[in-house]
Amino acid sequence: MNKRTTLSLFRKYFYTPVIFLLSLLIFFNIGCKEATDTYVRPNIVWITSEDNSKHYMSLFDENGVETPNIEALAKQGIKFNHAFSNAPVCSVARSTIITGCYAPRIGAQFHRKMKKVPMPGSVKMFPEYLREAGYYTTNNSKEDYNLEKSESVWDESSKKATWRNRGNDQPFFHVFNITTTHESSLHFSREEMSNYNPRTEMHSFDIEPGHPETDLFRYTNAYYRDKIIEMDHQVGEVVDELQKDGLMENTIIFYYGDHGGVLPGSKGYLRETGLHVPMVVFVPEKYREVLGVEAGGSIDGFVSFIDLGPTVLNLAGIEVPEGMDGKPFLGANIRKQDVDQRNTVFGYADRMDEKYDMVRTVRKGKYKYMRSFQPFNFDALMNNYRYKQLGYQEWDELHREGKLNPVQEVFFKSRAPELLFDVEEDPYETVNLAGRPEFEETLEELREELNRWMGSMPDLSLYPEHLLIRDAFDNPVEFGQDNNSVINSYLEIANYACLDFDTVRDGIDEALHSKDPWKRYWALTVCSSFGERAFEFENEVRKISNEDPEALNRVRAAEYLGLNGLRNPVPVMTRALYAAEYPAEGLLILNSIVLMQDGPDRYSFSIEQSRIGEKVRENSEVKRRLEYLGIE
Repeated sequence: MNKRTTLSLFRKYFYTPVIFLLSLLIFFNIGCKEATDTYVRPNIVWITSEDNSKHYMSLFDENGVETPNIEALAKQGIKFNHAFSNAPVCSVARSTIITGCYAPRIGAQFHRKMKKVPMPGSVKMFPEYLREAGYYTTNNSKEDYNLEKSESVWDESSKKATWRNRGNDQPFFHVFNITTTHESSLHFSREEMSNYNPRTEMHSFDIEPGHPETDLFRYTNAYYRDKIIEMDHQVGEVVDELQKDGLMENTIIFYYGDHGGVLPGSKGYLRETGLHVPMVVFVPEKYREVLGVEAGGSIDGFVSFIDLGPTVLNLAGIEVPEGMDGKPFLGANIRKQDVDQRNTVFGYADRMDEKYDMVRTVRKGKYKYMRSFQPFNFDALMNNYRYKQLGYQEWDELHREGKLNPVQEVFFKSRAPELLFDVEEDPYETVNLAGRPEFEETLEELREELNRWMGSMPDLSLYPEHLLIRDAFDNPVEFGQDNNSVINSYLEIANYACLDFDTVRDGIDEALHSKDPWKRYWALTVCSSFGERAFEFENEVRKISNEDPEALNRVRAAEYLGLNGLRNPVPVMTRALYAAEYPAEGLLILNSIVLMQDGPDRYSFSIEQSRIGEKVRENSEVKRRLEYLGIE
């Protein structure tokens, strides 16, 4: 037997159990006899509902409906007033949860994935640590990870997965996923509307200020609230099963939404309605004292999805791996007053299906800072799946007919690179405070906070996706560390868009002439953010649009010229699409084509599908863009 095999057996049969037992003793601060004779490790159950923000439940918001089963859990536990998804879409949010890591750091930030990425460094998906410590882990049943999963994560992950197959006296971790409120539930037709009358009274709530006040939007709101009531009943059914099995006194139950809601402008967008989720944790009486929990209490501190995995590990007495970004918010070693001091959370959005738009947010206390890295990609830019919803279709029709008020019209306009909101006074983020002198200090503070966070990861999205797939996704974290200084130089250039043009003019000029193609890429993007103020670079931008060896840079240059009416972008973009070698490269070019077609100037494209490379045109996301453009 070799040395490595001996060490492995030692860890398996002696080292791991001993360390685990010692962890329990330290964690619960009790003697050995008490630990073995009276303490039972908690079972932990997660009940997740898809596509729910906190805004539609009266437990969290007066504009919501009653959810008696979720409310009953809160009465026997704690309500989290500030729980956030870090991403407003399923796969990225769930990748964040399962790893406890920020997705743009580990390469899991794109929805839908074109390539799965490995787990970061020595970190495992957190249920694997639970299994190693003796827990029975089950998932019923959605995964949707952007990462490669080992066979050691779940004892069972399927629609039939249950805690009931565990061993005698074996603690368990179980996830139950409720799909009732998923976005697809709002893909009803006009005919289906005529056959269903919502139980929620149509005038019992306020319409969001950014939405048009129409019968369809009222119906959609009421129908969605009906789905939430149905979902709450299903939460109760899971709790009933635990009660039937006599498990409630030993089981900590989490309920939370897997990201924000699906009324237009929420899912897929970094608004509070896309990020701020409901969350309650039921804590059995026997655990309340050791966890410092009072029944019916609440926590005001900020927690987010990076914290969920570390919290479960902490509750099970397992040390949180160093490679995780999150911090536990429950446990015998966690003080409520410390959690209540947490006041900062970060959000990220990149490609959503076929639609590209890189946006980052930081919320600190009541202020929310939103940084749009391609602000010309207006929110309403076509996403085929979103626009299956009648509400999106009507919103777009009213926009084209000029029937929206200024707040409702914002969805169809390009954004400023920086937005600042007081989300306590303005919960639907309608009043941009950036640019007001009295908020200058707050703006600068949050800008610096976001830049520190992005730079420290570093944020891999400062490279285009196709390059990450080609060069980085075999080991994204290592790639990020190896290229940290370069990535931060891209961030510095991208942030010229937030500064006074006269102070960054020379920096833009230098970047446009750089030998590094992605410095040129971000300089061109900054030019588009400045618009007419960057006209002095027109000649250089024209040169790049004709001669740059990178197709994406030719497109970015043509985009600037097209957005500002200086040159028809169609020929350059069309040729670049035909020359694209990678699906993600072609998809990003198509994003610019749709922007040019649907933007104010309504450029007309005539694209021959047969001239697009086979590898590019066969990609499922590319097909969606081609379908929308009417290309067969």
